[in-house]
Amino acid sequence: MREPDPSYQIGSGKAQELAELVAKNGVEKTIFDNELRPVQAYNLAKTTGIEAVDRFQLILEIFARRASTSEAKLQIELAKLRYELPRARERVRLARMGEQPGFMGLGKYEVDLYYETIRRRIHSIRDKLKRIRKERRLHRVHRLELGFSMISMAGYTNAGKSSLFNALTEEAVPVDPGLFTTLSTTTRAVSLSRRKVLLTDTVGFIDRLPLTLIEAFRSTLEETIFSDLILLVVDVSEPHEEIERKLFCSLDTIQTIGASGIPIVTVLNKIDLLSEDEMRREAEALSEMAPNPVLVSALYKTNMDSLKREITAHLKEYVRVSFSLPTTGESLSFLSWLFSRADVRDLKYEGESVSVVFESVPWFADKVRGRVEQLNGTFNA
Repeated sequence: MREPDPSYQIGSGKAQELAELVAKNGVEKTIFDNELRPVQAYNLAKTTGIEAVDRFQLILEIFARRASTSEAKLQIELAKLRYELPRARERVRLARMGEQPGFMGLGKYEVDLYYETIRRRIHSIRDKLKRIRKERRLHRVHRLELGFSMISMAGYTNAGKSSLFNALTEEAVPVDPGLFTTLSTTTRAVSLSRRKVLLTDTVGFIDRLPLTLIEAFRSTLEETIFSDLILLVVDVSEPHEEIERKLFCSLDTIQTIGASGIPIVTVLNKIDLLSEDEMRREAEALSEMAPNPVLVSALYKTNMDSLKREITAHLKEYVRVSFSLPTTGESLSFLSWLFSRADVRDLKYEGESVSVVFESVPWFADKVRGRVEQLNGTFNA
């Protein structure tokens, strides 16, 4: 395999051919799958007259166009600056030799001043993201206090996560055929078999996602780490080799972010684009690789009941418990709190007391026990 050319990545002869293609076809930008060093990008821009970017820069551009929240914008800026920092001094020196597309405006900087400006901005953004991460932790603690199981949606970008989110929640988060429509999280309460859960839509994965981006979106991906269940969404309408590649990438990313011990239900989405035979063959071919697969069409809400049953089967078992309390203002306030956080199955007023039967995850039942005992009630496990 030929080593990348140190000056152009592709060799001087190919660079001249590329320049001719650019002029002939009115190309606005060249994109390289390999990482480009500053000198390579500079020389390519000088030869072709247009900016040359690598795969990482392309992903950042797409992310920047999709970002809608302040957190997502800060995360993207942080990734850009971390990419730029080790290249800053070389980029400024090259720009001073004669500015080229992609190096415009850098020639006015002193080398060390530009480097220090980037470093300070990185520090500032990290501080802001720490504050956002703290707020997110507080929100997560609040959701845990609700007593509901938490489910995160994951998967390769453009697999149909947001469409499935809409189908399960009957909401309307943005859906788009382009990449990375979702760059921040959205959480909603969903009822599954009379059980209320919290469902979160998260950023999509991509093959060879740079570690810098994984770290930049850490606070977003944390939602997956703290879930009780992961819905791994896969576009099953693609060629089998693509499905396997993207499924492997998604499973590998889940492991990379530290969520490998969480149960997974694989949602084989977009079956509306397959025949019955194709659907059956694909399901059989993926049976060993895809954990707990369920065939669905999020667009047409096909097999949603089957998916809900599979989700419920893999969530932590609920326990059914009962208790009785003396009827006081404080106990009635407590009952109002309980109704908003657990599945209350029965409520009876008997003289000066009230009897309650409810279902919840075990740890929430223990929390209720403590409160019942404080109110001089009787708790029955």
